[in-house]
Amino acid sequence: MAWTMRLPDDEETSLDEQAKAEGRSKHDITRDALRLYLLRNRTWETPLFTDEESVDLGGPITKEDIRNIMHRSA
Repeated sequence: MAWTMRLPDDEETSLDEQAKAEGRSKHDITRDALRLYLLRNRTWETPLFTDEESVDLGGPITKEDIRNIMHRSA
């Protein structure tokens, strides 16, 4: 699908400069930005895992907590 995107002059200039710096088209950059936005904001109708499959650490989770959980035996 083709459509038009209008940007303020300063954003258009920044996008032009970024495209030139990366050797990519403005189209590629905006398409990638849209894909990332959609992935970041997606939702699921069903849970990714059940309560039985989850782990309650009883407080904030640290990077070390996540590493320990990922490396434990199944």
